[in-house]
Amino acid sequence: MEAVVIDAGSKLLKAGPAIPDQSPSMIIPTQMKRMVEDGSSADGLGFEDVTIDPVVRGFIKDWDAMEDLLHHVLYTGLGWELGNEGQILFTDPLYTPKALKEQLVQLLFETFNVSGFYASEQAVLSLYAVGRISGCTVDIGHGKIDIAPVLEGAVQHIASRRFEIGGFDLTKLLAQELSKSNPLVNLSFADAEKLKEQYSCCAEDEVAYERTQKSYETEEHTLPDGQVIKIGRERYTVGEALFQPSVLGLDAHGIVEQLVRTISTVSSENHRQLLENTVLCGGTTSLIGFEDRFQKEASLCSSSIRPSLVKPPEYMPENLMAYSAWVGGAILAKVVFPQNQHVTKADYHETGPSVVHRKCF
Repeated sequence: MEAVVIDAGSKLLKAGPAIPDQSPSMIIPTQMKRMVEDGSSADGLGFEDVTIDPVVRGFIKDWDAMEDLLHHVLYTGLGWELGNEGQILFTDPLYTPKALKEQLVQLLFETFNVSGFYASEQAVLSLYAVGRISGCTVDIGHGKIDIAPVLEGAVQHIASRRFEIGGFDLTKLLAQELSKSNPLVNLSFADAEKLKEQYSCCAEDEVAYERTQKSYETEEHTLPDGQVIKIGRERYTVGEALFQPSVLGLDAHGIVEQLVRTISTVSSENHRQLLENTVLCGGTTSLIGFEDRFQKEASLCSSSIRPSLVKPPEYMPENLMAYSAWVGGAILAKVVFPQNQHVTKADYHETGPSVVHRKCF
């Protein structure tokens, strides 16, 4: 039985057997809806619609909900059988607290009775997915942005940066902007999320963005409930916020300048290796025009060495960078489990949850 790889993001959970040149067999929303005892959802009985987010800003926050979600994924989705559980590799976001790692190991060995466990950082795994062991990842997820320099498979934690903004905040921004120009439309967060995915894009540069604010084409979109909403210049605001955070009301540098500043804190002999092996990953980087804008800003940045992007290999699945950490996990699982570098049941029972810090680093 293949080891299972799980990448649990704030918006989507990616899971599947460790087959590196395939997409994860399950890509499902992480958010869950509370059910009442008879199995119907709470809102069907006049209750408020109660949603639960097991993962917030990349980290597991609701362990009971996470246990239910993993039970569904492993036994229903991936066909594990009770009493015959396999091995599992989890991806870790940047700066995962030690206590969270221990809690996850405890849950998997004691509740799910896994036969083996390994965890590795998402930045390292995203590089593995494009055939690198050194480089810098810019991971723009639903709940956070991680910029992490990696040398010889090791994240340089002192130099890395984490920003608690992501696709969630960009959706909120789009909803706010659309409600200003469409005051009579009642727009839900879920509808704003879909509109962002369908219409949002990045202007070619700052000047082009300023132009779109004065002169733009408007499109009409019919929402599922029949309301009609007009979308014009708002479509450019979302992408611009990544390059000009002042759009979000933040006093911070744009994403390219943050990358250059992050790498400038690493030893200068590694600057070229890191900047010339930059990997964009996370769902938000798939915005139309994002990569072109990133490269244009990179060619104008303050660094003497320009950041350049690593393209995914042609044999890898489409949309690889949206789930590159999962693909890297599938590659790594093919090494750590056969070579017995993982945490075994015997390791866990001998040392307890803290064994994860010795075995997974």
